[in-house]
Amino acid sequence: MLELIQFPWSPYCIVQRRILEFVGAEFRVLNIPNGDRSLIWRLTRGRYYGVPVLKDGRKLIFETDHDSQVVAKYLDFKYQAGLFPRDLDGLQSVLWSRIENEVEEMTFKLNDIYWKELMPEADHLGFLRHKERKFGRGCVDEWRKNQKSLLAELTRRLQPFEQMLLNGPFLLGAKPRFVDFDLYGMLENFLYSGHYRLPAVHPRIRQWHQRMESIQFDTSSREKLRS
Repeated sequence: MLELIQFPWSPYCIVQRRILEFVGAEFRVLNIPNGDRSLIWRLTRGRYYGVPVLKDGRKLIFETDHDSQVVAKYLDFKYQAGLFPRDLDGLQSVLWSRIENEVEEMTFKLNDIYWKELMPEADHLGFLRHKERKFGRGCVDEWRKNQKSLLAELTRRLQPFEQMLLNGPFLLGAKPRFVDFDLYGMLENFLYSGHYRLPAVHPRIRQWHQRMESIQFDTSSREKLRS
């Protein structure tokens, strides 16, 4: 059985978790403390400390850099799900770069405002120390102070994806591709705390999000979908 080592609210873990659900894989999740990456460090023999990490028997799959998509490509190849068609390679790489930079920058800040609700008290110190070392002392308080402007900026940055959905039920047409799962992961991170809803000014994104929550891959026909 596959095992996904993760933080449950991590957008990048949510991406892989939803792909696993989509393809109908049998898998289990192992949640590790945000401040303790020792298990991953040990499993990867000191090569990696991030999440997600996927175990498939004796195989250990993890990213090689911030833009590699190794885990998703492994799952796509294993289940022949059609998430990375070659004719969309360039376009998808441009889109996922935008999703994982411009969109994720807003979604993680808005979710992290409620960090005390997301994890046990024992993990609070490690989480806050990690954030402040990366983004500066008082960063979370600053994001909370600017919550309304962050929400407005997220709404603005989602506008191109709202426009893309004019052309079909998914970002690149009739079938979900990797970028659909990537955007879904970022937005699920935004929604994770339960304090937000998707912007009402983006009705197509709201409808697309509902489709992404329920759609399943039909393994009897590798390019056929059912929802």
